[in-house]
Amino acid sequence: MLSHLSAALLLPPRRLLSSSPRTLTGACSLLRGSRRMEPAVVRCLPGEPKLTISFRLDGSNKHMLRDQDEALGKVLSRISNNIAKGQGKAKKKTKRIKGQQPSCEAPEPTVVKLYCGGGGGGEVADTVLNSEAWQDGAVLQVGDVKYSVQRNAPTFTNAELPASLMAEFPVCPNLELEFGNLQDCEFTWHKENTPNTSPEAAAEAPAEDGGWTEVGCGRVHVPSNQDIGHRLKLRCTPKDGERSGQVKELISVGAVEAGPGVCTFDNRHAYTIKEAEWPSARLDYRLNLIKKELAGYNADIICLQEVDKAVFTDSLTPTLDAFGLDGVFRVKDKQHEGLATFYRRSKFKLLSQHDIMLSEALSSEALHSELLERLSVNSALKEKTLQRSTTLQVSVLEDLNKPDRKVCVANTHLYFHPKGGNVRLFQMGVALKHLSHVIREVAPGAPLIFCGDFNSLPNSGVFQLLSEAEVPQQHADWSSSGPEESCRMELLSDFPPLLSACGQPAYTNYVGGFHGCLDYIFIQPDSMQVEQVIPLPSHQEVTTYEALPSVAHPSDHIALVCDLRWNP
Repeated sequence: MLSHLSAALLLPPRRLLSSSPRTLTGACSLLRGSRRMEPAVVRCLPGEPKLTISFRLDGSNKHMLRDQDEALGKVLSRISNNIAKGQGKAKKKTKRIKGQQPSCEAPEPTVVKLYCGGGGGGEVADTVLNSEAWQDGAVLQVGDVKYSVQRNAPTFTNAELPASLMAEFPVCPNLELEFGNLQDCEFTWHKENTPNTSPEAAAEAPAEDGGWTEVGCGRVHVPSNQDIGHRLKLRCTPKDGERSGQVKELISVGAVEAGPGVCTFDNRHAYTIKEAEWPSARLDYRLNLIKKELAGYNADIICLQEVDKAVFTDSLTPTLDAFGLDGVFRVKDKQHEGLATFYRRSKFKLLSQHDIMLSEALSSEALHSELLERLSVNSALKEKTLQRSTTLQVSVLEDLNKPDRKVCVANTHLYFHPKGGNVRLFQMGVALKHLSHVIREVAPGAPLIFCGDFNSLPNSGVFQLLSEAEVPQQHADWSSSGPEESCRMELLSDFPPLLSACGQPAYTNYVGGFHGCLDYIFIQPDSMQVEQVIPLPSHQEVTTYEALPSVAHPSDHIALVCDLRWNP
């Protein structure tokens, strides 16, 4: 379960460095000569009262916040006056050092002008409002220095490297981009030439270009064992198509460290070297060592449970986005964790979401009135069931290769208590009724893929309801919590018998004192067929460190992975 990964995946901010303006990709040419102009970056959005103007002059960064409806002349005068003040202070300081009397002469004002695109369209009038004056491609002249105006250029608003770097494990930056497309951005990775294992020394060391060797490109980089002891540097160029923004440089605070060695899922990656070819789809229904495990599975659909909200936002989303997946999250009521479903955006499009809290739906929706009436026979069991915050995440996806084909992906984590079989039966009854309604109303004919930690063994009532479409009143789970909470009834599924795509493994959960199969991927066999099931790690691999989680497997559950194919 992902609760064990929370601490590892909450990434503190890394040092964010701005590269020299001389390295800016796509900068405009000077009006005369072959040198490139430095950028003046303008952020101006409709509906916002302010705009920002940022440029670099005499070695310092200038950042101005001005009203959009202000006349241009006021801004240009402010720039000129600020420069004059700065020059005056500098002269006074110099004369004081030399013992001379400061001069009362006012510094000569610096000429500051703005020209239309490329400088060939003439000077922009002082009366023009800021929102209209600062256009992309205009030229700002400050004394002898000219700047190319970049309005709403692609910009990284946040860029971080992970705190921990391990050899043979993917490194993926956490990036937030404005006015750009992450898929268009360019990335180059560098390794520090001189090993540096001290975080304190690393933080103080300058980012000298001569001290780094390029080792890769692309948004994700996998350090090798030869990189152990070396810091990494990432140069990222924000882009939107051919349009580029200012380059950012990220330098890791710590050096690459040795990994834990062979992980329980390494041998499984031999079965998933390539992405599944259309019309197949691969499900990686639980991630443990998220980055390395996912990189090897090449998953198309991922369903996760017990995902911390901050982990989803700060770690999972940027990491899986780098591997081509988009995701949705459903938090549990009054909790900080919930369910996450990811899908490969080159294969699927999210059409709609139909998430519910099972107890809320049971108590308030007419669709479940009959089931609620039967539960109400036992007030103690009813109260326990309605107190649960268990949620059901439902996503309807469209096949981009065949747009008229859809699939309904469901994800849940049922009540955990060992004696809660009767509660889980009611929860599953609500879930199946809701899923049937969604498919009937929103995506008629769409097959169901139902993933989850059902906390139910293969001999449970929940498994029988799914695999046989009915549970008789004699099933032991109706009295799982004792006679005082017994509620015997026949429960029918709204679906024909479903198939457990990965069968019934000996266990998917292995902890001290318990091991058993609790996790499943259920499909409709008349709509989909199983192409391959990725073998689970051997018992020896799982028990190398006695139980899970372990150094090589930081979760108490094992991922289920299979390839599914739509039937013709």
